[in-house]
Amino acid sequence: MPDSRPPRNPNGSAGFDTGVPTAARVYDVMLDGKDNYDIDRQVAHASLEVMPELKQIAVHNREILHRVVRHLAADEGVDRFLDLGSGLPTARNTHEVAQEANPEAKVVYVDIDPLVAAHGEAILGGDANTAVVTADIRRPAEVLTAPDVRALVESDRPVCVMLCGILHHLLDEEDPRGIVAALADAVPSGSFFFITNFTRLGDAPASEELERVLLSQLGTGRVRTPAELEAFFTGLDLLPPGVVPLPLWRPEGIVRDSTSVAARFMTGGVARKP
Repeated sequence: MPDSRPPRNPNGSAGFDTGVPTAARVYDVMLDGKDNYDIDRQVAHASLEVMPELKQIAVHNREILHRVVRHLAADEGVDRFLDLGSGLPTARNTHEVAQEANPEAKVVYVDIDPLVAAHGEAILGGDANTAVVTADIRRPAEVLTAPDVRALVESDRPVCVMLCGILHHLLDEEDPRGIVAALADAVPSGSFFFITNFTRLGDAPASEELERVLLSQLGTGRVRTPAELEAFFTGLDLLPPGVVPLPLWRPEGIVRDSTSVAARFMTGGVARKP
């Protein structure tokens, strides 16, 4: 399969090329953002033709992020968050949710798209507790040695490692399980892992067709079975209710569409490192 991912700079980050789509900007299209280009909109629209529910799925992914961060910051006392593959800033970012519970919460955003850093730094406005790093999570050693990341994970305080909607942009041969394991080795005991991923649905052929479209147009987009997603949590202790469709992870109200494709296409969970 041809590698259609963004070109690399010598430092390992993606080159800024408005003719090459990125996952961060395609996701921005799904959230009705403005920080995207024609090529990103083309990928988003091709994906929506296959699965029109993708916009609602993107909303579900954002909503579980808010619930998880709020729970960990308010109820588990977590005050350090490493948001990997964070995407472009949008309404109610990780640091905003975390700092509502604890104004001293520290957040480091990491994304391969340099546009994320450019926009993130402008939005943060010199917030000393928040940083943005341009790096490729497929190279976890480089991510972990970035000064802002190193300062976050090398303390003895638990960290929430967030892999929210990013592992499905890693192909199997890029060893996503190994990447999660490397990150787990680097953080203190008591740290949390928050993971969501596209889910293969046996009763929805569109979930397989979407993978084909994403791989051909974006170069990434691996739709995995629930069992494959659960394997990412190997060696970690899952919090109730386990690995579930996104709206069913500790919902704050009645979930009225739990059987729909929009509700079930992404699965996620949170686990603690023993």
